[in-house]
Amino acid sequence: MSIPSTSVSVTSSAAQTRAAYLSHLLALAQRSETTLPWLRELRDHAAVRVQEQTFPSTRDEEWRFTDLSDLLAVELAEVGGAEVQAAKLAELAKFYLPEADQSRLVFVNGIYAPQLSSLHHLPEGLTIGNLVNLPEAAQQHLQTYLAKQTGAEEVFTALNTSGLSDAAVVQVRKNLVVETPIHLLFVSTSSPALIQPRALVIAEPNSALTIIEDHVTLNEGVYFTNSVTEIWLGDNAQANHTRVQRDNLAAFHIGKTAVSQARTSRYTCTVVNLGAKLARHHLGIHQTGEQTETTLNGLTVLHGEQVGDTHSTIALTKPYGTTRQIQKNIVDDRAHAVFNGKVFVPKEAQLTDAGQLNRNLLLSSKARVDTKPQLEIVADNVKCTHGATVGQLETDEVFYLQSRGIDADSARKLLVHAFAYEVIESIPLASLRQHIQL
Repeated sequence: MSIPSTSVSVTSSAAQTRAAYLSHLLALAQRSETTLPWLRELRDHAAVRVQEQTFPSTRDEEWRFTDLSDLLAVELAEVGGAEVQAAKLAELAKFYLPEADQSRLVFVNGIYAPQLSSLHHLPEGLTIGNLVNLPEAAQQHLQTYLAKQTGAEEVFTALNTSGLSDAAVVQVRKNLVVETPIHLLFVSTSSPALIQPRALVIAEPNSALTIIEDHVTLNEGVYFTNSVTEIWLGDNAQANHTRVQRDNLAAFHIGKTAVSQARTSRYTCTVVNLGAKLARHHLGIHQTGEQTETTLNGLTVLHGEQVGDTHSTIALTKPYGTTRQIQKNIVDDRAHAVFNGKVFVPKEAQLTDAGQLNRNLLLSSKARVDTKPQLEIVADNVKCTHGATVGQLETDEVFYLQSRGIDADSARKLLVHAFAYEVIESIPLASLRQHIQL
């Protein structure tokens, strides 16, 4: 069957537009400078990876529910500086968390802002800082971790690496339990700009820590945040990681969290997505040792015409792994939520126990959800479940609350909060829980 020439022409034109845009993004990323030779080599290698790939479209299976056409229409420029006007300092303070007041790293437009950070009374064995200001010996040690996670070649992850000039670094030495939460605050103030925050977290054997990764804005303009966080857990290490995204409703946000879990390590991640015109977060978990525990809690709240895309990949490659995942989406107006969760259980991962559930609450007849939980199991001695539900507020439940003296609007808000409660309560900091407004 022949294909009409007009169809071929349109397809070719769209592909050329995407290729040109990706080249533009790469050029913007590479304008950032670095004086570290090993980092230049890493960046050049990543740039080659970007050039070998294409800008995603809905023809790609991993992107078929998420259209990036609106991003293609944005003329991005070079990122602005890290300065924050004095008039906005008080506004920035509202994002500070009192529980982490002594261990806060602030990056503005991806650039370290020491005047806004707070690092006091850190225990011996805990390193918190930005990459370029660390001693040379520490930098050499980090070379074995930075950009070495599974999935580093993905187009947006490689794009971040191609412009990597600095990063938030947290390293916990073995046998150290860090009691104070560590707050990584990434602030966007520049538009229209490509902003690429980077974080590297290393928990050595038998260590434990709590990380709050917070993406916020002081600007109402359009910008594109392309964020990457790498987390390495040694044997019997434990990390409680909370990621909150609250960009403005004109912004685009693509985030990647890559986690490597060694033997008997425990990783808990709570992700809350509230902002951005289009947001996509890809959480990749790779098991490198047996008896790991992974707990993933997710909440996405959308309204207007927002798009929120949650992707997760959990590779349980060793025996006795346990994972629990719940992703909840609250979708109003004409918003669109996407969930694609994959759990891989090869033959070597016997006695794996994996559970995955996606629950969706639609508050409008025009709201949309695409959900695709997946289990790929080769092992024959496992316990694995998955499921998805899509529903609306029950009229009977609203009526019941009204019969107890609660007005209809308050009743609906109460039921929505009850739906989200399970995820919000998993956030370890009370002050941050109070900031989450539905």
